Amino acid sequence: MTKRSTWKQSERSTAEIIGGQRVPVTGRHSGDVPDIEHPVFAIEHKYGKRVISSTLKKALSQASKAAETNRKIPLVTMEQAEGAGHKNHRLVLMDIDDFKKVLKGYEWLKVEIGILNNAKGGKK
Repeated sequence: MTKRSTWKQSERSTAEIIGGQRVPVTGRHSGDVPDIEHPVFAIEHKYGKRVISSTLKKALSQASKAAETNRKIPLVTMEQAEGAGHKNHRLVLMDIDDFKKVLKGYEWLKVEIGILNNAKGGKK
């Protein structure tokens, strides 16, 4: 596989896992549209050998161990200090398998809210 087809395949398989569809590069400019079209999220996908730092790998491992012990979904939060007068960047990171569980819960919740609203005569 070529380098180009490898990242394209990575986008395709990720899109399939999370219920989205890869958006071809043709005719788009960086930042105009997401790499993966999804009904809820604007997804920018990154692929490579060094995308995740050792610090983030360690944090994911720690969160996973704590999640197993506490029967919860692991989540890593991070904040990059940008200096005086600048807003810090705060991010969340989770394993894609855990993200699928969150999406499944979101879909279930949408259905339940719809059922509850319909039973009460409210809006969907």
